[in-house]
Amino acid sequence: MRLALLQPDIPQNAGTMLRLAACLGVAVDIVEPAGFPVSDRAFRRAGLDYLDHVEIERHVSFATFEAARRAAGRRLALLTTKAEVSYLDAVFRPDDVLMVGRESSGAPDDVHAAADIRVAIPIRPRLRSLNVAVAAAMVLSEALRQTSGFPPRAAPA
Repeated sequence: MRLALLQPDIPQNAGTMLRLAACLGVAVDIVEPAGFPVSDRAFRRAGLDYLDHVEIERHVSFATFEAARRAAGRRLALLTTKAEVSYLDAVFRPDDVLMVGRESSGAPDDVHAAADIRVAIPIRPRLRSLNVAVAAAMVLSEALRQTSGFPPRAAPA
């Protein structure tokens, strides 16, 4: 399982998702261009010292990400408010790449077209969306639950 951040706008959200991925043992793809310099320094505030515990692969464009994903034989699961399928009804696979869109504009049409599955989080009418890091945590947790992909629980200290 991998988490992909499509052209992230907000370094604090990206840092939060990197911390999430570190804790859950999930690799991260960052698809540029981002709305901020993509560097460890930009992520340190939200990611703290967790960055040393997450595998991060950077891609200069969606096209390079897509080529790498296809070469690896991974399925793209796009989290989007435009999906008709709830993430609770989707069937996830261990080789999935869960992609979140840009905070300011979501995912463009070419990303929607490339996605193998598109899933949404059911929310109340007239509300736009959840914070991207919250959405990533919810769907990633369900995907890991379905695929028995959570790391083993550490013994209490």
